[in-house]
Formats: sequence, C-alpha cells, structure tokens
Amino acid sequence: MMLIKGESAHWLNEQRLFRGKFHWQDDYYAISVSESQVEQVRDYIARQEEHHKATTFEKEMLVWKKIFG
Repeated sequence: MMLIKGESAHWLNEQRLFRGKFHWQDDYYAISVSESQVEQVRDYIARQEEHHKATTFEKEMLVWKKIFG
C-alpha cells in the first residue's frame, strides 16, 4: 500500500493536476469480504461517486460500526 500511495502521489504531482502538492493522508484502511459478496462490492465501487453524493463516507462508517462493531 505504501508503494502505491507513494508512486501515485509522485505521478500526480508530476502531472500538476492540483494547484498545490498532492499528498495522501497518513493512514489507510482495508477490509476483506467473503467471495459471495465480491459482486456486491464491485457494484458499490462502480456507484461510489453517486452514492457519496447522498451519503458521506463518515456517515456510512458510523452505520458500519453500529452493524459490525
């Protein structure tokens, strides 16, 4: 993960896609899902931008925390 973050930030800064210097947050988050849920996760990722227009990631994480502890 560290390499992906480092290389992608380097590339983004070389491309000058942002006004200032791009950098990732210090931490990262990963979860795993069972094979039976892979298609649902792919669908979620495909609709993520639309989904987060109505629900912020922070609100969604609070719901997940209540459900899964």
